[in-house]
Amino acid sequence: MFDLTKLNKRKGDEQSKKRIGRGYGSGHGGHTSTRGSKGQKSRTGGKISPYFEGGQLRIVKRLPHTKGFSSPYKDKFYILKTSMLDKLGLKEVSPTILLKKGLFKKVPKDGIKLLFDTKVKSPVTLTGIKVSKSAKNSIEEIGGKVL
Repeated sequence: MFDLTKLNKRKGDEQSKKRIGRGYGSGHGGHTSTRGSKGQKSRTGGKISPYFEGGQLRIVKRLPHTKGFSSPYKDKFYILKTSMLDKLGLKEVSPTILLKKGLFKKVPKDGIKLLFDTKVKSPVTLTGIKVSKSAKNSIEEIGGKVL
């Protein structure tokens, strides 16, 4: 079947690129070299910033900016709440057990941190998990352990 992609190129099929600014004989040379006459864009190095809007206040300046700073070195924990401990119904909790339960896809390098939101109802033993002071107090009140 005939297909245009299977045609072979013949000698002289492709024209060479016109060289601009190489004298009057080149076809695009001489005085202005296809840049038009006068103005910023006709000069060498006369680039206009993509943010420039003709003297109007740029959109970058018109839009609200985020304030503050977020450190790239800040620890990024997975957060576990004390209310989740009761829902899980486990006596021992560690990162590997939580992975098997499907609570997390993978343990981050900074680990898991337990935060307090409600009092724990049953005693729990925590290993390999960082714990806030209030969460630790609520676990130890009932008779649980934080290792």
